[in-house]
Amino acid sequence: MFATFTTAWSRMTTLHPALLPAALVFAGLATAVLAVTTRDDPPPPANTSQGSTSQGNIGQGSKASKSRLAGPAAAGSNAALVVEVVRPRAAAVADTITATGNIAPWQEAIVGAEVNGLRLSRVLVNVGSVVKAGDVLAEFDSEGLAAEMAQLRANVAEAEAAAQEAALNAQRARQLKDTGALSAQQIGQFTTAESTAQARVEGLRAASRVQALRVKNTRVRAPDDGVVASRSATQGAVMGAGQEMFRLIRKGRLEWRAEVTAADMGRLKPGMPVTLAPSGSAPVTGVLREVAPTVDPTTRNGLVYVDLPASAVAGFASGSGAASGAAAGSLAGVRAGMFARGEFKLGSGTVMTLPQSAVLLRDGFAYVFLVGTDNRVAMTKVQTGRRAGTLVEITSGLAPNTAVVASGAGFLSDGDTVRLVEVAK
Repeated sequence: MFATFTTAWSRMTTLHPALLPAALVFAGLATAVLAVTTRDDPPPPANTSQGSTSQGNIGQGSKASKSRLAGPAAAGSNAALVVEVVRPRAAAVADTITATGNIAPWQEAIVGAEVNGLRLSRVLVNVGSVVKAGDVLAEFDSEGLAAEMAQLRANVAEAEAAAQEAALNAQRARQLKDTGALSAQQIGQFTTAESTAQARVEGLRAASRVQALRVKNTRVRAPDDGVVASRSATQGAVMGAGQEMFRLIRKGRLEWRAEVTAADMGRLKPGMPVTLAPSGSAPVTGVLREVAPTVDPTTRNGLVYVDLPASAVAGFASGSGAASGAAAGSLAGVRAGMFARGEFKLGSGTVMTLPQSAVLLRDGFAYVFLVGTDNRVAMTKVQTGRRAGTLVEITSGLAPNTAVVASGAGFLSDGDTVRLVEVAK
């Protein structure tokens, strides 16, 4: 067929030379088709019997290949995982309650201005200063009050002189009462003038005492021993009565306010020791002072109050006053507002424990794999309690002297067969 087409195209190109390029393209395509057709044609059968033998050998080879591929899988399906076995053992575990909370002042004293409209002339302490009760913290300008005080004293002296004169006139009038030289009305007027003068004296004396108190209040004093926690007083400012100037931590005492669950609050008693680990500070030992009588209805947690030693409070030491204006340091450096985690020590006891690696946590529950006599494992749910290092307390769900998979529980399923290796106690 290819030769026939070639002859026909040769004659056409001879008669029509313009068809020569198309003839060349057609010849190339025909050559390519012929090559593909020749390559895809099957070879002629050599011998029927030999072909059957070859096909049989091919079939046997396929079966052998399948056997070789299936061999490891079949062998792996029958393999057992080698695991270590451990048994529950008694161990002494400390009974503690862990809680978190903030450190806050035991009590705060707010120091404010008791005079109104005066200029603050001196501020003698700064934040962190250790003060004692009665120390002067700041002073207001008292020149105007002192001038008013001097005027009141002069008024008192004048009133006393007038009262003395009125008393003498009343006394003379009473002496002349029986002589008839003065009428009863005149005598009454002298007596009334005496009483009025004496009342004026008392009023001016009271005003003088009030003014003296105002002069005294121009010196702001510390109400108790403590540490200056904040200062809002600025020298030269005109402050109003009642405006806060300083805030003190009374006695330099701090407390830890920890949140404890309602279930644990009944186990805590005042006087218990507490070990705190404040952020960025050395551990501190405190004493439980009080357990709150109420529980937050939202969180179901209650507050407990732990007293911290004064030696652990940063910036507080006995014997430092406001005159020096320097704050004493401390070793621990605990400060109000710090976050701390602590443990309440309730005692210790002997409990049944397992290594942590033997306990599998799944879906919020704890499980262990028990090993039966036929070396098959059974996944069993248990209840866990306290932790001590690498040990976990088992409170229920496990009998003593039971063989338990020590590690690798995450690779097992219920009913798997295992090979056992006993772990030495």
